[in-house]
Amino acid sequence: MKYVYNNKGVCSVRTEVELNPDHTIQNVAVLGGCNGNLKGICSLLTGMKAEDAIARMEGTRCGNKPTSCPDQIAQALKGALAQL
Repeated sequence: MKYVYNNKGVCSVRTEVELNPDHTIQNVAVLGGCNGNLKGICSLLTGMKAEDAIARMEGTRCGNKPTSCPDQIAQALKGALAQL
């Protein structure tokens, strides 16, 4: 199942996640932001349970911002889980 989330408060614009029925992450792609870092994060998330990824990334801040790209990925994963 593919889910698209429009990021808020960060340099990246959009996060696309694909989840398997067992809640494992099949794929994550982020448009915009720090390309190399986000590619690395997305690669590390493949195969992980969405709930575990959310627990690790939710609430992460970028400088003085109340959110970050990892936090926005967590929000996208939460949205995707709600659609399953």
